Amino acid sequence: MIKHIAFWSGLIGTSLFVLTSIVGGLQFEGYSFISQYISESYATGVPNATYLRKLFISSGALLTLFGFFAPYALRTSKSIKISFFLFAVFYGIGTVVTSIFPCDFGCPSEGEVSLSQMIHNSSGFLTYVIVPFCLIVIGVASKKLEYPKLSKISLFCGILALSFVVILFGNPKGQFIGLFQRIIEACILFWVVYFSFFIRRKYNSASKKW
Repeated sequence: MIKHIAFWSGLIGTSLFVLTSIVGGLQFEGYSFISQYISESYATGVPNATYLRKLFISSGALLTLFGFFAPYALRTSKSIKISFFLFAVFYGIGTVVTSIFPCDFGCPSEGEVSLSQMIHNSSGFLTYVIVPFCLIVIGVASKKLEYPKLSKISLFCGILALSFVVILFGNPKGQFIGLFQRIIEACILFWVVYFSFFIRRKYNSASKKW
């Protein structure tokens, strides 16, 4: 049961996040996937943004379930369990928080901003600072547990995501901020999908033995 919840919550949560991100950017003219944040597609004042926020909330809830259940679907260490717990809190619940508290129209980085944007920015900042390290720790710990491919994928995704976090935070007003953010999200979500199927393969292998 735990394996099924971990697999489906990771897969559906990721699919929902990707689909909502694409639809949100296509819903109004002039939006740039390269130079604008994902948050700008459902910011306060954007038409028809309410349903997008609800979809992101649903995605965040599913990814929270993935984070809480995934480490119990396999033989794992204490460091992996802690990393997954942090992933569930800062990526899963963090996605819910940033959806409930959207940024102001245009997600301005200067001047007076609302309390909603302050919460949104704080949650997003913590997510991007903490989650890549969770993947890196899982990668290191997976190698010790003799999951070599999972270790390589986790380390690659974590290091690549962290690299682009540094680039993004180094120039938050650059013309490629949307692209950099999407690369970060792609690294994390690709890892979620890979881990979901990793769980399923291990489950199927164990079932065949019986």
